[in-house]
Amino acid sequence: MSNINPNPFTTRPEIEGTFGVVASTHWIATAVGMATLEKGGNAFDAGIATAFTLQVVEPHLNGPGGDLPAILFDVGKGRPEVLCGQGPAPARATIAHYRGLGLDIVPGTGMLAACVPGMFDAWMLLLRDYGTLRLADVLAPAIGYATEGHPLVERASATIATVEMLFRKHWPTSAAVYLPDGKVPAPGTLFTNRTLAQTYARVLREAEAVGSDRERQIERARKIWSEGFVAEAIDQFCRTQDVMDVTGTPHRGVLRGDDLARWQASIEAPLIYDYGRFTVCKTGPWGQGPVMLQQLALIKGFNLDGLDPTGPDFIHFQVECAKLAYADRETFYGDPNFVDVPMATLLSDAYNAERRELISDKASHEFRPGSVEGFGAVIKLRREEGQRAAVGRFGAGEPTVGSMGEVSGDTVHFDIIDKAGNMISATPSGGWLQSSPVIPELGFGLGTRGQMFWLEEGHPASLQPGKRPRTTLTPSLALRDGEPYLAWGTPGGDQQDQWTAQFFLRHVHGGKNLQEAIDAPAWHTEHFPISFWPRTARPGVVVIENRVPAATIAELKRRGHIVEVGPDWSEGRLTAASRVGPRRRAAANPRGMQGYAAGR
Repeated sequence: MSNINPNPFTTRPEIEGTFGVVASTHWIATAVGMATLEKGGNAFDAGIATAFTLQVVEPHLNGPGGDLPAILFDVGKGRPEVLCGQGPAPARATIAHYRGLGLDIVPGTGMLAACVPGMFDAWMLLLRDYGTLRLADVLAPAIGYATEGHPLVERASATIATVEMLFRKHWPTSAAVYLPDGKVPAPGTLFTNRTLAQTYARVLREAEAVGSDRERQIERARKIWSEGFVAEAIDQFCRTQDVMDVTGTPHRGVLRGDDLARWQASIEAPLIYDYGRFTVCKTGPWGQGPVMLQQLALIKGFNLDGLDPTGPDFIHFQVECAKLAYADRETFYGDPNFVDVPMATLLSDAYNAERRELISDKASHEFRPGSVEGFGAVIKLRREEGQRAAVGRFGAGEPTVGSMGEVSGDTVHFDIIDKAGNMISATPSGGWLQSSPVIPELGFGLGTRGQMFWLEEGHPASLQPGKRPRTTLTPSLALRDGEPYLAWGTPGGDQQDQWTAQFFLRHVHGGKNLQEAIDAPAWHTEHFPISFWPRTARPGVVVIENRVPAATIAELKRRGHIVEVGPDWSEGRLTAASRVGPRRRAAANPRGMQGYAAGR
């Protein structure tokens, strides 16, 4: 008897329709995005409404004080573009200032790592120039859920429990919001943040006071944020509060209102790399996005067609290419407004052919960046032996997944495609509830992206006023045969461009559909310095899901990999969306904190 459903098992179906698709890391945000499309908004309107909602329903993963990159394809313009919502270091953030405090790395929590919060201005720029709806339309869902409440997800409750004593002893303004009735809210609690709702309601009210013109309202909202009551509250808090951080010592912030007033989000061209039929688009080297392109430039020298995506060759080649690409990230990447980054060389065939010769059938335990005359810096590794310990007495607030798959921070992601074919892939992050204390007048805290700066002179990612930190946030977009095709991404700090590369390779070489490529067993290496405090490395370590066959794990160990086996479903939180002709498809992560996809 024939099988009436011969398709391979997936944890959920790949969504398909012709009207539009939304995939995000939270079901409420996905519903808001889909509702926005159904009320006549385009993919960019839906993305903005989704993003503001994610700030409310996943406060342990992102917040209004955070930052973002997004990659978009506007069918009217006919080209991919990058939206940069990564705020820079404040004017008073100098290496001398931090060294004067006795620091050799930027603390991962508190006030010293706060950069200009770039999220709000970036969404306003997108709404003004690419969206169609009004400010009230995209803010209303977030205001509603912050006012009326949303069921608190388990991980948010667990995160609050982790930092409960920090809040009680040192961050009372955070305790006032996140310890309602003086206790950790249980999972499923109808959780509110009415102060945040009032902040957005006031922004909207003051913006609408300029009249009915849509663009004038949006521009007024940008001014309110960067020069009005929001900037004033941030300025006052940073000037006056000595805040306990991961060092165990209170410090006062250096961010000021004039830093917000000087900065605006921007649109720039993506970096691209041609991989067979595909043109893959990523952010510039102010983020880690190019590290995926470098992996592709290296791995294209190996024939992955026909290889088992859970077999030792497939995993070995991807991991060894990642080690080389991430070594180059550490050595060369920085804000190109401040330093020259030799991306043309790093993505060239000649350079990667030479680098590829370093890869053998044995795992490397060496840190091996490339050499480009006149560029880069010498990296001194901070090695961490054994299991990665909890970082500091107060938690480091980094958006990354722990060495055994446990989530100790993280971020959010969404991918949206509308009926017209407009696409957006975005990874908002920062401003987590565990990163810095709530500013009481606003209902949210600031980000800690500045922890990614080096406090050594002469490094491409060294701290400088006005410079963007080298973020790990890295959405992806690909064209196929010249046509916009795929948007995808994941939370996960340094792991993001490992998981997105694996997904892409499984889809391209393994023939897996979007959901199959997300569901497949995954892994990551911790061979290079993590981007977050305390910036340590674990040479040779590969953390791998237990669903990978035992024979593969044994062979990887034989080849010299230090393999740590994590839980069955512990690697990645991918979402993805694609368009082919009139068809729209989407898929989302089944692991831990479930992602969700919707479409019609």
